[in-house]
Amino acid sequence: MRIFSGIQPTGRKHLGNYIGAIAQYVSSQERGEGIFCIVDLHAITVAYDPAELRERCYDTAAILLAAGIDPARSILFRQSDVPEHTELTWLLSSVTELGRLQRMHQFRDKSIAQRELVSAGLLLYPVLQAADVLAYRAQEVPVGEDQREHLELMRDVARRFNARFGGDEEVLVVPEHRIPEVGARIMDLQDPSSKMSTTGGSEQGTVYVLDEPQAIEKKLKSAVTDSGSEVRRAAEKPGISNLIEILAAVRGVDPAAVESEFSAARYGEFKLAVASAVVDYLTPVRERFQELRGDEAALESILGEGAQRAHALASQTLADVREHMGVGAPRAA
Repeated sequence: MRIFSGIQPTGRKHLGNYIGAIAQYVSSQERGEGIFCIVDLHAITVAYDPAELRERCYDTAAILLAAGIDPARSILFRQSDVPEHTELTWLLSSVTELGRLQRMHQFRDKSIAQRELVSAGLLLYPVLQAADVLAYRAQEVPVGEDQREHLELMRDVARRFNARFGGDEEVLVVPEHRIPEVGARIMDLQDPSSKMSTTGGSEQGTVYVLDEPQAIEKKLKSAVTDSGSEVRRAAEKPGISNLIEILAAVRGVDPAAVESEFSAARYGEFKLAVASAVVDYLTPVRERFQELRGDEAALESILGEGAQRAHALASQTLADVREHMGVGAPRAA
């Protein structure tokens, strides 16, 4: 099985990113061929600082490697180093509905936030995302719940391309999504009605992957809880429900097991246990990151080698797409 996922190089990675995406990447290496892309072209669809973008790409690469991505088993690369992504985006735009792109939640939300320029790139973001995956004929895409809409669009784009140009051949693979059963939506510790986020969330409510243990403990000890004293999941207990989800995810157990273990515990005792587990979970990654991040030449070498391997795969798909669309010179007989 071929598994693809892309990760933004913007912002500091937080616990929600790690549980919902990065940890899924690492575990997927046991199930198939992993292809992991740092999507710097997606990052330029909104206002950004060029120097910071380069730094964030290295930060993201180091975090992925520190988490357990093995470049000997998987392909890790920077999106802009493989030009097939952008050409395939243009070709796929011919089978993508404009109205649907305009209705995408991410486009509507981000366009409202742009004061100076709503770029065409922001509108075409989902088409580039589709090209990212379809270029590698990946069968599976590990995503968070918030990416379901984009995954459905890329599935429809693949189907429409195959119906229009494929004839009896499946030129593009229609991918399946994989959303984690536990930890798909980690919420802000201070506002459990909102997802943990580096942009819209609160600093005190966001646990970053590279936070020091003392900072993690402080944030979790001050996490918002709910009325009552029972450690259980319920609609009226979003704060405690979120902490249960976090502890279950970092331990790799069912949330019901957490509820059972802490059925007689007070909130303070429970939050201490969550804090301790999260510190143990993230400390090895933070320490390994510090070792890796200082050697940018080594990171660049890994990304460059990954780009070569990615290009070898994506170029085959692009050649097939061009042939079926009648674009460019025909293949030699």
